[in-house]
Amino acid sequence: MVLFFSQSLLLLLLFFFFFLPFAYFSYQLFITKHQGNDSKTPRLPPGRTGWPLIGESLNYISTIKSGLLENFVTYRMGKYSPKVFRTSIFGETMAVLCGPEGNKLIFSNERKLVRVWFPSSVDKIFPRSHGETNAENFFKVRKMMFVLKVDALKKYVGLMDTAMKQFLRTDWNHRHQQINVYETVKKYTVMMACRVFMSIDDAEQLGKISNLIQHIEAGLFAVPINLPGTAMNRAIKTVELLSKDLEAVVKQRKVDLLNNKASPTQDLLSHLLLTANDDGRFLSESDIASHLLGLMQGGYSTLNVTITFIMNYLAELPDVYNQVLKEQVEIANSKSPKELLNWEDLRKMKYSWNVAQEVLRIRSPGVGTFREVIADFTYAGYLIPKGWKIPLIPQSTFKNPAYYPNPEKFDPTRFEGNGPAPYSYTPFGGGPRMCPGVEYARLAILIFMHNVVTNFKWEKLIPNEKIFTYPAPKFAHGLPIQLHPHNL
Repeated sequence: MVLFFSQSLLLLLLFFFFFLPFAYFSYQLFITKHQGNDSKTPRLPPGRTGWPLIGESLNYISTIKSGLLENFVTYRMGKYSPKVFRTSIFGETMAVLCGPEGNKLIFSNERKLVRVWFPSSVDKIFPRSHGETNAENFFKVRKMMFVLKVDALKKYVGLMDTAMKQFLRTDWNHRHQQINVYETVKKYTVMMACRVFMSIDDAEQLGKISNLIQHIEAGLFAVPINLPGTAMNRAIKTVELLSKDLEAVVKQRKVDLLNNKASPTQDLLSHLLLTANDDGRFLSESDIASHLLGLMQGGYSTLNVTITFIMNYLAELPDVYNQVLKEQVEIANSKSPKELLNWEDLRKMKYSWNVAQEVLRIRSPGVGTFREVIADFTYAGYLIPKGWKIPLIPQSTFKNPAYYPNPEKFDPTRFEGNGPAPYSYTPFGGGPRMCPGVEYARLAILIFMHNVVTNFKWEKLIPNEKIFTYPAPKFAHGLPIQLHPHNL
């Protein structure tokens, strides 16, 4: 045993005192070589990559935990270049393209200069049956998601409004008028996704998904080490368990479609079963289950944060609440007592959507996405080599006073008229590269706001509740509130 630990210690010392310094100086030699003195040869972006493997990951994560991820970018913009700088995160050399100009280049050159890239943790948690990475599979599946676009979603407005009204009756009116917003919204987002994507309304199954899905998000931002007790291990086990349940749903739907007991246009599940990708190949049952779970997880995170903070700001800012209430009451009064919301009603919720957009700006639900450079290109006079990664950090523009004066102030009027400068507001991507779930998110948020605001006013039970920001913004106690019903 002593010999074993002595050998292990020796290997560890060799790693830290020989391999890491050797790798570090080898990499610096590569950088120096490519910086060059020839004015005709584009230089690599300025910056530092820190130690190999670790890079600047610890500083990156610390700014996320402090809720100041924008500082990771603004500090380096001031030190190296306001246009682009080099760093290293998650063991990958990265170029950060700053500002709206950088966002425009990235979003306008998907599959030309860049493509979607995911950290290794994503492939560990969501493995694909054909050995493809999630990045390779992403574009194929994205093209099959047109069922989430406006024309396809219009028919779901009434269904979603009905589900929300039932949700209020069962989860809001029997708890002595006190609720935990985070826990309640978590149930809502899972319930709505399951109904719209897979027509699942079984309470036991919904409860199981709602209780477990939070482990996936924690694993996606964890150290990618799959050992018992780690966040990564819990996420992998959660995906395996929920994927098995969803695969049974997929198989049953397949049988129902063959026996004409389900409609080909019923929901996203039917669409994925009946639609081939560009290769003419249909997705396997396990891949469909994995894609549906991944889609639910993505929506779960974004919607939970956004709706929870909407409730927070409406409690803190009575003037904003009153304007939302006025808009929603006008829509409610234009309808007969039992008439459901429709697409035209949602289009009238302009101020309410401005509130949601301001929440997405000031409390961004995610840390951004990543791209991989697939062809050398030059930006701001610097070479961005093939193989490098590009992190998209929306907070760096969301909190920049050049684009949003007094950026810490909650001000929904920023989105009136022409709104923010092009490519300075990118919570769902930008230009030709918009998130396929943006319209679904808008529906889920506005339908929730309409039903809650027209039924209740509320106050926070913990006025200065602490907020944690890693991996996503979250209230320490889930934002408990006291409801005050009103009759309009």
